[in-house]
Amino acid sequence: MRTKRPALLVSTLVAALAAALLLPADAAAAGGPHSPPEAQLLVSGLQGTSGSTIGPDGALYVTEADIGQVTRVDRRTGATSVFASGLPTKVIGLGGAIDVAFVGSTAYVLVTVVGADVGGDQVNGIYRVDGPDSFTVVADLGAFSLANPPDYPVDVAQGLQFAFEPYRGGFLVTDGHHNRILRVDRDGEVSALVTLGNVVPTGLAVSGRTAYFAEAGPVPHLPETGRVLAFEPRNPQVRELASGFSLLVDVEFSRCGSLYALSQGDSPGEVPAGSPALPDSGELLRVGDDGTLAVVVEGLDRPTSLDFARATAFITTTGGEVYRVPNAVSGCRGHGGWHGGWPGGK
Repeated sequence: MRTKRPALLVSTLVAALAAALLLPADAAAAGGPHSPPEAQLLVSGLQGTSGSTIGPDGALYVTEADIGQVTRVDRRTGATSVFASGLPTKVIGLGGAIDVAFVGSTAYVLVTVVGADVGGDQVNGIYRVDGPDSFTVVADLGAFSLANPPDYPVDVAQGLQFAFEPYRGGFLVTDGHHNRILRVDRDGEVSALVTLGNVVPTGLAVSGRTAYFAEAGPVPHLPETGRVLAFEPRNPQVRELASGFSLLVDVEFSRCGSLYALSQGDSPGEVPAGSPALPDSGELLRVGDDGTLAVVVEGLDRPTSLDFARATAFITTTGGEVYRVPNAVSGCRGHGGWHGGWPGGK
């Protein structure tokens, strides 16, 4: 594997990621088909952004935890509009509406760290969007976590659910504080599907029968503990696919089946839990079949979510920015999922 950068301390509570992606590029100035990938500012001024997804209409949808909102972003112009408002907002410096996903034309929002354990009075769970300002809680993740705590002391009793993905009529959910992956069935019943050590699972992706997820790794975050892994929920034996960069916060497939990961960046050193990474140290990475991670774009300032539309990547930061990276995808290897060699993979 290539030489790794030095390991530095970062937070185990990765939802506290903050600040902006400071790359001064004009979103309209997309390069030609053979231009090297470069991050270009598409949107700024959003409030408490974290999770994102491409909706059924082709637009990008982004959560704004500070104001309890899901915002629609035009991928071409960067124009924004309110898709849903009135969701629970942050109670402390992290949490609120943290991720968004669609099942068909119906949107769902993952809400976390808003319960009584942190001084709030809202439900930590999955909310179905019924209208512009109306919602139904379809899974109470906080209640499950209270009734089924991990076997070690935790600071947040109801957990810190970081990301979710639709899966077979229900959802898979990562909990980066209780270190597990939850399964929510179509009736809203919650179960612990994968129980992990102190590895901080973060972003999720699903392809066919296989689920993929990123790990930030324990403190101190070493490059080798920033990992991309996979498992089949019917037989959840976890396999490592790649490692080598600290604080991985998301994984996502391009439209041609290539698997990518997002590194939030390096730590400034001996800092309190919850401190953000060093500015401009995040990276968009391509997962290789040989277990390596290749840098596609570097110098990203604390990104947290990744999406693809054709060959373009869209990167959201918790500082209120959305960037697009034209020509991020190259060398397509087929369709339908990652083709790397782990037993049971595609």
